[in-house]
Amino acid sequence: MNQPSNCHIVVLISGSGSNLQALINASTSSNFKISTVISNNQEAYGLRRAEKYNIPVRIINHRAFKTREDFDLALLKAIDEINPNLIVLAGFMRILGSNFVSYFAGRILNIHPSLLPKYPGINTHQRVLDDGGQEHGVTVHFVTEALDGGPIIAQEKVSVLDKDTSSILAARVLEKEHIIYPKVVTWFAAGRLHMRGSQAILDNELLPPTGVPMKYETIP
Repeated sequence: MNQPSNCHIVVLISGSGSNLQALINASTSSNFKISTVISNNQEAYGLRRAEKYNIPVRIINHRAFKTREDFDLALLKAIDEINPNLIVLAGFMRILGSNFVSYFAGRILNIHPSLLPKYPGINTHQRVLDDGGQEHGVTVHFVTEALDGGPIIAQEKVSVLDKDTSSILAARVLEKEHIIYPKVVTWFAAGRLHMRGSQAILDNELLPPTGVPMKYETIP
C-alpha cells in the first residue's frame, strides 16, 4: 500500500524544469515528496519553479570545479547529506561519473527523449527525422555508467508525422515525458520498482529489454 510522502526525492536540473513541474504537480497527491532541487546552472528557470512551491534549492556550479570528478564529489556529498530515497534527473545536462553512479546505484532515474537503445545522446528529434523514422518517443531508465544505457523501465511512443519539424516533434514527445515520468517515480516510491544487477524489476517481475510499453497514441 502506498504511504504518502515516505519517499523523498532529489531532482537534478539544468534548465527550464518542465519535467520538474510535472513531478511537483504529481507530488501534491502522490506517494513521494521532493526534498530538494539541485542545479548546476544558477540561471535555470526550474529553480524558480521549485521556490514557488517552497521546495529547497541548491546550486552547485560545475564551472567552479577543476575536474568533473571534483564536481561529482561535491554533488555526491550534497545529496548524501539530504539522504533521499531517489535521485531524479530532469534535464540535468551533466554526465555523471562512475563513482557517483555506483554510490547511488539503483536510486537514480533518468528520462531520455528517444526509444532507447535508439538514439542515445543529444539531438534525438532531428536524428529521427534525418533517418526517416516513423516512430519516436520517450524512455525512463535507471542510470548506470553507460550513457543512456541503464535498464529501461518504461517507454511511450509517438508517430512521426509528415509535417513534423524537430521542434514540433520535441513538443509532442515532451507531453509524453510529463505523463510517464511521474508515473515511474510513483512505482519506485511504492516499493514496486527496483534495479537488480543490470535489470529492472517491477512488481517482482523482470521487465523486458524495452520496459513497460505505455499507451501508443497518434496525435494529428
